[in-house]
Amino acid sequence: MPPTLPLAGLKIVITRPREQTAQLVQRIEQAGGKALLFPLLEIAPAADPQKLRAIVSRLSEFDLAIFISPNAVRYGMEAIRAEGSLPTQLKIATIGQSSAQALRDLEIAKIIAPQDHFDSENLLALPELQSVAGWRVVIFRGNGGRELLGETLQSRGAAVEYAECYQRSKPPLDSAALIEQTPHAIIVTSSEALGHLWNLFDEKGKSWLTGIPLFVPHKRIAEAAHHLGVRNVIETKEGDDGLLTSLVAWAQNRKSL
Repeated sequence: MPPTLPLAGLKIVITRPREQTAQLVQRIEQAGGKALLFPLLEIAPAADPQKLRAIVSRLSEFDLAIFISPNAVRYGMEAIRAEGSLPTQLKIATIGQSSAQALRDLEIAKIIAPQDHFDSENLLALPELQSVAGWRVVIFRGNGGRELLGETLQSRGAAVEYAECYQRSKPPLDSAALIEQTPHAIIVTSSEALGHLWNLFDEKGKSWLTGIPLFVPHKRIAEAAHHLGVRNVIETKEGDDGLLTSLVAWAQNRKSL
């Protein structure tokens, strides 16, 4: 591997669901690193597709549809397009730029989304979501998740329904095998995944984990990692660009020490 590549010789663990790793793996390897896949969550279609279809069949009754994640875009739009298309009057919103890009890839141009910090709080702070009294809102999401978005919209006078269009599960994983691969850094992109990672290890493994640089794309995940005792938490910007920028900066700093 040419020594000039910024991630040369570094092993980076990617813990995203397997189907969401291809582009990031490619970019890490193009930068000279070795990507180690350790998917902490598995994504599958909705457990109750009939209930999802029932909501989608009433989509014209809603004023606003919110897609929580790229998975919500993928599985939600598959269900919608199986029934027809998006109603023309329906406003579309999402939390993050990865989800917004997934919507744009499906030729959905008008999207309500934060421009700087990407979470429910910042979506709720947008002017477009302040006066929603009387609106009917559908939130496309996985099984469970934070209730802040729906509860806040309800407090503002909206009627909210949830369309669970995919499900997350925690696969069995071999934590000892991960340690044996001697990674230099780990990428964790959700609080749920971080919790699963932590619970995989015994006390000795937890001690090892707290010493590994952990790259996370959100303040909430960073705070959770600090609370667990992880000593080197690097908060990145959202998406692959943010992760790669932080990985390269960390690698360059590492060489200078």
